[in-house]
Amino acid sequence: MLIDSHAHLELDEFDRDREEAINRARQEGLEAILVVGINLDDSRRAVELANQHDMLFAAVGTHPHDVKKINLQTYDRMAELARDKKVVAYGEIGLDFFRNRSPKDVQIRRFGEQLELAQTLNLPVIIHDRDAHKETTAILKNWKGEKRGVIHCFSGDYAMAKQCLDLGFYISIPATVTYPKAEELREVVKKIPLNAILIETDCPFLPPQIYRGKRNEPAYVSHVARKIAAVKNAAPADVESQTTANARHLFSLH
Repeated sequence: MLIDSHAHLELDEFDRDREEAINRARQEGLEAILVVGINLDDSRRAVELANQHDMLFAAVGTHPHDVKKINLQTYDRMAELARDKKVVAYGEIGLDFFRNRSPKDVQIRRFGEQLELAQTLNLPVIIHDRDAHKETTAILKNWKGEKRGVIHCFSGDYAMAKQCLDLGFYISIPATVTYPKAEELREVVKKIPLNAILIETDCPFLPPQIYRGKRNEPAYVSHVARKIAAVKNAAPADVESQTTANARHLFSLH
């Protein structure tokens, strides 16, 4: 069995065939998919979708691109959404200094505020980090809350991965691990223990190499698991069972 720990099935890219994509995931052996919100409206859609399917769960939060839109009511409404029985995490939250669609100082301030909200809600966090490795690890180190969560779509080096693991976070590996030039990510996969790894698609983005140029979807998380098995010289069944157990533990999936 497999778990896609980070998908965006709520986005418009799945409006045409969302049900079919979910069925393909089930046929591929997925037992659960975590649908991750990126702002208040999107998080609401994620929760609604999760409540329509037993195998779907939701995360709510505001992506760094959208934190400039947060107002006084946003966190109260997020907290209300988070009380839904299908919500198992807060995110995705963090820093994105590649696009800088929100000012850096606003991203940093809102990242800290959302970490505190997740602590209040007793939810693990899903961390987005793009071109902000130093700042992300510094904020997580200095955060006084319970360090429980995952660095999603990991793009750092082994030194950063080790810091995150030492803090208590999981590392989530996306399908970029299949890309020919992703040697650094494969080196991270090789060095970190299997009991610290989650797998994800981040669909509709970042499809496996075999589907480059096409839309990604949860069924393709099996390609991530197989590549990890090859890199670690491990049995695919062991990768599947351990990453599934890791996701179940972090998100309390029962």
